[in-house]
Amino acid sequence: MIEPFTLDVPQADLDDLLDRLARTRWPDELPHAANDYGLPLDRTRELVERWRDFDWRAQEAALNAWPQFVTGVDGQRVHFLHVRSPREDALPLVLTHGWPSSVLDFLDVIEPLSRDFHLVIPSIPGFGPSGPTRERGWDVHRVARAWAELMDRLGYQRYGAQGGDWGSGISSALGAVAPDKVVGVHLNYLPTPPPASTSGLSDVDLERVRKIERFLAQRPGYQVMHMTRPQTVAYGLADSPVGLLAWVGDKFTEWLDPASEVDDDKLLATVSLYWLTGTAGSALRITRETAGGPTPCPVPVGVAVFARDIILPVRGVVEGLYDVRRWTEFDRGGHFPALETPDLLVDDVRAFFAGLG
Repeated sequence: MIEPFTLDVPQADLDDLLDRLARTRWPDELPHAANDYGLPLDRTRELVERWRDFDWRAQEAALNAWPQFVTGVDGQRVHFLHVRSPREDALPLVLTHGWPSSVLDFLDVIEPLSRDFHLVIPSIPGFGPSGPTRERGWDVHRVARAWAELMDRLGYQRYGAQGGDWGSGISSALGAVAPDKVVGVHLNYLPTPPPASTSGLSDVDLERVRKIERFLAQRPGYQVMHMTRPQTVAYGLADSPVGLLAWVGDKFTEWLDPASEVDDDKLLATVSLYWLTGTAGSALRITRETAGGPTPCPVPVGVAVFARDIILPVRGVVEGLYDVRRWTEFDRGGHFPALETPDLLVDDVRAFFAGLG
């Protein structure tokens, strides 16, 4: 059963958040630490002061302006936006977010993309209005199977998929789950393993291989914790809004293109959604559940590479793994293109699917 959904956070929850922010117990900080030890204290205080005046109801209204629904799939509640294009013959398109993100990331691309696509924008199980996962096993492949079931229920028998971060793995897996229905997969993040041999790779690809090797040799601490001890991290994220803000804000800040002009309210909206839906901890589980390595995808793939992303894909490797039909290198943008460069993302998605014929 598919039911309409409206996000309406109880006022008591907002009051509790403000009370907790007012009673923050602040840590100390070394002199002149800057970003060397994590999100700086002055910056975090600045964000908290802004959070105390943040208009959550405006964020709710922005989300509720679009049709939303919930349904149960494989024992899990799934929340999604469903925005029909004025073009009846438009291609349906599933947009999938990642971490530390949510469906809120896509608010600026819904209108332009809906001119050409019927949009289905789900919240990954464990994230936001989909609520916490209730059992083990919700890896990218299980999420992809849930998306395939959702699209069947909506009556879509031919559709595309797009995603970045976890949305990349889920979208690729969806192509493998339903290859007879998924016409193509567009990805704006595609980490690739270092190849066994670098013979024949371009200088650009060789530099990217070296960066990936450095990343894997010194895997970030947050990722190790998500992979191994997500429940341990969850206590702090569920109990302290400032702890959650710092955990998410550190990655949000680090992964943005420094030249991007993304308002702090975008960060606060995402952090608020995690906090108010009680999913800050459960959103980490997908890292623990999902095995590493590229996700097989037998359908045509388009890749948009944003210059300041965490790591950049190695084209020579990707083309050996996937049927790449479009590859675009952008000289700006980071890990959150729907927020940072929505115009570039929209144009590239349109061009990829138009090119499939």
